[in-house]
Amino acid sequence: MNTLVIYTHPNHQSFHKVLEGSADNPRIDEVRTLDLYEEKFDPVLVFHEQKRRRDMHADPDLAKYREQIVWADKIVFVYPIWWGRPPAMLMGYIDKMFASGFAYREKGGLLPEGLLKGKSVVCISLMKGPAHYPLFWLNNAHKALMKKALFHYVGIRNVTFFEFGGMESKSGRQKEKLDKIYRYFQTVGR
Repeated sequence: MNTLVIYTHPNHQSFHKVLEGSADNPRIDEVRTLDLYEEKFDPVLVFHEQKRRRDMHADPDLAKYREQIVWADKIVFVYPIWWGRPPAMLMGYIDKMFASGFAYREKGGLLPEGLLKGKSVVCISLMKGPAHYPLFWLNNAHKALMKKALFHYVGIRNVTFFEFGGMESKSGRQKEKLDKIYRYFQTVGR
């Protein structure tokens, strides 16, 4: 199983648990990482006469990122939740990469044809606030957005979420939460 870890978080502890668990799992063939901040990924969408939205699926500046997604069997997103949503850097990546002609194709019906079928996604989100804040105050809008409006739309049905709150609290049980990530990646696919 080829695994692509897309990392958009200032704290690398959760990122390392993904890598450690994956290294201890014989079913994971290779892990590639993409740190969007380190990469200096430009999340800003630009469209004008020379750069049209309908051509975004073939933008040469994004070719290496498309190749990473095509290569991966499992795509792992690691990110914080800020103000009830993932950071702008990750949302800009999603806006650019999950484009028509690459991630989906219009076929004239109610829904498009998802072109990323057969892949799976793991979303690991960490936040300062209480663990149940997204459920009670945001009605899990973040999960619904990621799962239904994005991943199902492009054909990815196998989506797993890890949401950990209280990650900056002294009594937040951070080690226990990070160990859960390690154990998942150590055993996934068995």
